[in-house]
Amino acid sequence: MTYIPNPSRYKNMPYRRCGKSGLMLPAVSLGLWHNFGAIDRLENARTILKVAFDSGITHFDLANNYGPPPGSAEETFGKIFKDDFKSYRDELIISTKAGWGMWEGPYGDWGSKKYLVSSLDQSLKRMGLDYVDIFYHHRPDPETPLEETMGALDLIVRQGKALYVGISSYSASETEAAITVLNQFGTPCLIHQPKYSMFDRWVEGGLLDVLGDKGVGCIPFSPLAQGLLTNKYLKGIPADSRAASHRGNGAMEEDAITNEKIAKVVKLNELALKRGQDLAQMALSWILKDDRITSVLIGASKPEQVTDSIKCLENISFSQDELSAINNILG
Repeated sequence: MTYIPNPSRYKNMPYRRCGKSGLMLPAVSLGLWHNFGAIDRLENARTILKVAFDSGITHFDLANNYGPPPGSAEETFGKIFKDDFKSYRDELIISTKAGWGMWEGPYGDWGSKKYLVSSLDQSLKRMGLDYVDIFYHHRPDPETPLEETMGALDLIVRQGKALYVGISSYSASETEAAITVLNQFGTPCLIHQPKYSMFDRWVEGGLLDVLGDKGVGCIPFSPLAQGLLTNKYLKGIPADSRAASHRGNGAMEEDAITNEKIAKVVKLNELALKRGQDLAQMALSWILKDDRITSVLIGASKPEQVTDSIKCLENISFSQDELSAINNILG
């Protein structure tokens, strides 16, 4: 049956400018880090993507190593794209990345020009695409000269394999240096993808200032601390949770859920309910309150999680008392 998207999909989703570029991203974007691998159900993945697009989410974020196994999330996306989304390619922002270990030998990891160009070629084949909208270097490489890594990103844009480039998990100083080098090549850094949540606030120590000053967008991943900032773990670890799944691929494990964190989650949940939100919605709103944030990446194992997450947009303002209460809870 031919997929026909919701004709009202653009009415309720706000779109934010990505830094000083011409590109707008939905305030909420969908990440395919988990739940789109070969071990996951294809039809569930298909439904999640359709619900997201029907809700105005135009940005799907991948990486070469997403799965498991590595590469399988791109393959899953490629199958669904071919069946359901090919006619809507010009309405989509599709990103992928390279920088973590992907294949054996000295050319399948880190930040060499050899690795980045080869990896993107593989990613395009897996997804059935001519180009991606955004290509990221996934993590800094301490051994490869920054000029080589950023030069590879510049080359990829000039080859027409990506429209924009970004970086992920670079520190504030590393980001400033990368932005400078990319500007020298004439291919500006569009966006940075850092890990950021109420439980991991390292970006507030300088990175957000650099991005704001330089006009570079920001799209945090793991805003819910892989599900910890939801009501899922209020009464223990459910059998169907990510922490209990032992799926690897960087997923949270049971030992990350401590009594101390659960105590904080319970208090945050009480505050969220007073705001008319659930905890996940408040955690997403809390990130989006900062106008230096372009979009926030959500993950979903069920279609209804997408719908529920988007409701965060109904209230992204916080009183000073609420912010103080949150800071007191987090310590």
